[in-house]
Amino acid sequence: MRDQRKRRVIVVGAGPGGLASAMLLAARGAEVTVLERLPQVGGRTGRWRQDGFTFDIGPTFFLYPRVLEDIFKECGRDLWSEIAFTRIDPMYRVLFEGGGYLDAKSEPAAMAAEIARLSAADAANLPRYLADNRKKLASFRPVLESPFNTLRDYLRGDVLKSLFMLRPQLSLDRDLKTYFADERVRQAFSFQAKYLGMSPFNCPSLFTILAFLEHEYGVWHPVGGHAVIMDRMAEIAQEMGVEIRLNEPVTRVTFDGRRATGVESARGRYAADAVVINADFGQAMARLVPDGLRKRWTDKKIAEKKYSCSTFMMYLGIEGLYEDVPHHSILLADDLRGNVRDIEQGLALPETPSIYLQNAGVSDETLAPPGMSTLYVLVPVAHLTGAIDWASAAPQFREHVIDRLGLMGLEGLRDRIRSQRILTPQGWQDELAIYKGATFNLSHTLGQMLYFRPHNRFEDVDGIYLVGGGTHPGSGLPVIFESARISSKLLAEELSLSESRYGAAERLELPLEFELEKV
Repeated sequence: MRDQRKRRVIVVGAGPGGLASAMLLAARGAEVTVLERLPQVGGRTGRWRQDGFTFDIGPTFFLYPRVLEDIFKECGRDLWSEIAFTRIDPMYRVLFEGGGYLDAKSEPAAMAAEIARLSAADAANLPRYLADNRKKLASFRPVLESPFNTLRDYLRGDVLKSLFMLRPQLSLDRDLKTYFADERVRQAFSFQAKYLGMSPFNCPSLFTILAFLEHEYGVWHPVGGHAVIMDRMAEIAQEMGVEIRLNEPVTRVTFDGRRATGVESARGRYAADAVVINADFGQAMARLVPDGLRKRWTDKKIAEKKYSCSTFMMYLGIEGLYEDVPHHSILLADDLRGNVRDIEQGLALPETPSIYLQNAGVSDETLAPPGMSTLYVLVPVAHLTGAIDWASAAPQFREHVIDRLGLMGLEGLRDRIRSQRILTPQGWQDELAIYKGATFNLSHTLGQMLYFRPHNRFEDVDGIYLVGGGTHPGSGLPVIFESARISSKLLAEELSLSESRYGAAERLELPLEFELEKV
């Protein structure tokens, strides 16, 4: 048998899934090379630096740390020792355009008191919501941690057991109605569907667990921004023997029949026993794998799938600091259904957009020069449909968004801006190679989850493994990291790699109090 230390794996893309895969496979003895087209690691979880300011490009919430903690353990490292985190509490403020707000508190009694300001009856139901979603997560977690390669996987005991808890006939909003009658309270527990690029009115009820994860495990901020996590993962991977080559876009995957044999880039050809693709699924398939080799995921079928929304982004460096504005804030449009409809139809920009704002300077002074701070502004909009010309629409939409930021406590913002970068859906596609500019990838409808999502061991050809938001389990950093665990395990089995030389991490569910002691 071939010496397993010589098993060679190429990872296309140094995003969170690619870096996690590189670490896990190196721990099992594989020879790993990561090829990244950008000049830095991280992908959507990278950073932009401009005029002395540092901005996260994409994710700003660090949730459910147990997955990344396990990956670090499998590589002989301790997450909490390697990276400095700050716990954010209140986790965020939800502002309702019609009036009022709710501060999401980590401690259940404090959260119940916040809810009681809006609805005493709903506050009384918080313990039931938390208990039910604790059971839901425990029931569904084995499903999220396992591959779905065939329809027979739906007959597994853990899947059948979970169906009762998932209530697939309900949307996220309808499920929450069984706990919270006040629409504002439901909105505070459902805006998290934005992590999936979906609305609470059509998102599957499974995703009530998103808000639950925040309340159970907290919301964290890595000091220096999320790109710090990516940097440290890359450093650890290199310390484990992984080669990371930046500014080297892959131009195609090479094949022998239907078996991937390596990749080509502008700098040369790399042979491999297996290829891990961490690039955006739709874009990567069209560029790297010939359409004729794909049966289930042809270019035509990929184009016909449902995709998440996109986002209009403003990265602002400002004079001073808005000290009374929380680290995370969400403004929910008064006509939320109309806002969602505008996004889903993609024919026009939302008239009263909802907005997410990160005012990181209140928690992290490392991101801006002295006396200044950063603002990260995210507005959900439609992915690219051809109906909106962003080159002409962006300047006016910027002014509209700045006006609405006044509702979030940012009075006088225009006069304080010292640096600015704007990213539109067109920019997500052109600059970051994201199919249709759909920031959160394929939608998480019931028909595009589990078996019906692209498989971790890509089903159309041999020797290719997928990680990232475009494969099972889906979008969001915790599940992207989980995709790396699943795919790496499948790849290791195929190549007969050894167990991790550091030992497997024990997947124990520890109480939140224990987790907090380590930080």
